[in-house]
Amino acid sequence: MRTETITSVQNPKIREALSLGYKSKVRREKGLFLVEGVRELGHCLEAGFRPRTIFRCPDTIRDDVFRPIAEAAEAANQDCRCFDLTPEVYAKIAYREGTEGVLAEVEWKDRTLDDIHPAGEPLVIVLESVEKPGNLGAVLRSADAAGADAVIVCDPLTDLYNPNVVRSSIGAVFTVPTVACTSAEAISWLKSKGIRILTAQLQDSSPYYDTPMTGPTAIVMGTESTGLTPVWREAADSHILIPMLGRLDSLNVSVSAAILLFEAVRQRQGQTRERRP
Repeated sequence: MRTETITSVQNPKIREALSLGYKSKVRREKGLFLVEGVRELGHCLEAGFRPRTIFRCPDTIRDDVFRPIAEAAEAANQDCRCFDLTPEVYAKIAYREGTEGVLAEVEWKDRTLDDIHPAGEPLVIVLESVEKPGNLGAVLRSADAAGADAVIVCDPLTDLYNPNVVRSSIGAVFTVPTVACTSAEAISWLKSKGIRILTAQLQDSSPYYDTPMTGPTAIVMGTESTGLTPVWREAADSHILIPMLGRLDSLNVSVSAAILLFEAVRQRQGQTRERRP
């Protein structure tokens, strides 16, 4: 891989990286997004994304750590360019504390519902109008940990490749099939696949632990401020809630998602034990 050196923060490549980090519109227009970190970039490349540019700070990342990344990047795209940056220049584009010294521009890939191939008894998490990148990233981490088959983000207010989504998910946005679409498209797809829709809401709901989640299941969650829109409530097969025993009436959406996902895991593991001879 051909390597060049950049020593000025005014270099056009540095200015481009800065704009990709802060502006969703620029990410869309250029068809690029940023991935920072050894683990995150590794998951990204394993998922089949194509790197366009890699920025390395030789003062921070060791050669033996960087070499496998460079080899994987070149295998994914022979035209991928590598730039060595001084610590001062790298600090300008890094968006993490305690950076590992590697950041890449990666080609945008729009995943669709057709890219999800549920088998057996799939477990899907659906988020409607999620706004905060950190919440989306945290839900993705829980989805990965629970072995969910997909995360569907309906009518999102943040793009899936926001640097804070990549960072807070520690790369789970690449390990879990993640799709953005409209609520109508998601409902139609779920019903066509025979996946039962469970909406998390306060009205007309049963405790989540009393609701079967062992079959094909989609857990649907709305925003913390307004909850789910009527289209989801009407499409639901069951309404579920997490009992609130304190004085506050809601949990963070990522915490709620983790509770519900691992209830599904608990039920499914219990079912497996019961089936053993």
